[in-house]
Amino acid sequence: MRLGIFAKTFAGSDPVTVLSAARDAGYGAVQWNMACAGLPAMPDAISPAQSAAIRAAADHTGVALAAVSGTYNMAHPDPAHRAAGLRRLSVLIDAAGAMGTGMVTLCTGTRDPVDQWAHHPDNASPEAWHDMLDEVAKACALAEARGVKLGIEPELANVVDGPAKARLLLDTLQSPALCIVLDPANLFETASDIARYDIIARAVDLLADRIAMAHAKDRHPDGSFATAGQGVVDFPHFIRSLRRAGFDGDLVTHGLAAGEAAGVAAFLRDCDAD
Repeated sequence: MRLGIFAKTFAGSDPVTVLSAARDAGYGAVQWNMACAGLPAMPDAISPAQSAAIRAAADHTGVALAAVSGTYNMAHPDPAHRAAGLRRLSVLIDAAGAMGTGMVTLCTGTRDPVDQWAHHPDNASPEAWHDMLDEVAKACALAEARGVKLGIEPELANVVDGPAKARLLLDTLQSPALCIVLDPANLFETASDIARYDIIARAVDLLADRIAMAHAKDRHPDGSFATAGQGVVDFPHFIRSLRRAGFDGDLVTHGLAAGEAAGVAAFLRDCDAD
């Protein structure tokens, strides 16, 4: 299991600078963000030279691009907003291979028109599901044509708010491009030790055949997010569950400061050794 980190954890807009910082902190991979190359996270265009520079930086530093972030609000109530996001996603999908990655990560979005990470009561509506499903289907068609994977992450505030809906999405679309990014801290806000143990094990079991990447952030007992290793998530249990399910992909941490990165890498390695 290769350790990775969000590239945006580290300051800079030069790929070599950012990837060198990730390497020096103990990571073999990053989840890339185009901001780390001086572009918008969802750019309107990526030149061949820009793609080549990112790939060259990865080769030079030995740090792989596990995925590139293509997140936009796929359930936004305004169709024009969704269409703009899809156009920019297509740019990332087209450039992914040249940058050296085979995966673009997504979120299924929310009906909140301002904040794609904010819960909205209409997220559970049939209309929200229909719009999100249509958007993901369009994205899958683009990805299938390029041989790129799309990593959907269940998020409590999004339309796909847990493992059951993630499974429903996979089974409904049946796209070979669609896969899952699983973060244990996204599976609950507050729960007892026993409940958390069960929630994590059940999520891995339900989605085992399609988990392509795992995330590692944590939660404090009050439900607020924490740096991995500083909260209540049982990471040895999470990693053992992934191993039993046959997962051997990237474990990517985020939600931490650059100064914490080396310590988190050491912590996660220790968890994997348990």
